Amino acid sequence: MKFYVRKRKQAPAVIIVALIDILIVLVIFLMVTTTFKQQSALKLALPESTQAQRSGAQESPPLVVTVDPKGNLRLGQEAKPVTVEELKNDLAAELAKRPDLKLAINGDEGAPWGKIVKVMDAAKTVGIKAVNAFTKEPAAAH
Repeated sequence: MKFYVRKRKQAPAVIIVALIDILIVLVIFLMVTTTFKQQSALKLALPESTQAQRSGAQESPPLVVTVDPKGNLRLGQEAKPVTVEELKNDLAAELAKRPDLKLAINGDEGAPWGKIVKVMDAAKTVGIKAVNAFTKEPAAAH
């Protein structure tokens, strides 16, 4: 009588290299498809407006001037502190680079109105035609 010896089956092996390749492709896909929102460097309480609009993704981003509650001016996304005179010079330099420059004033609710007017005057002095203000939509009344 002849007995057949069963060969032991090998346990299934997980190929780690293939899994790492797939994970890298997924991470790259998620990084490419994710949109990042620009956060301002300062926490401001924006005033409410019934005419508040969201800016479109296709528009060129405006140059942002931030006015904090104490009346300090900061320019751009990096929030560089500036005076009114420095602001005029910086706005003129930016306008020379981009003739269709738009300015957005990001002012706190408690910001001194006089500082906001000075920013608007500086923009008009250097020739910027589009000046807007950041606002938030009013909270829905329940």
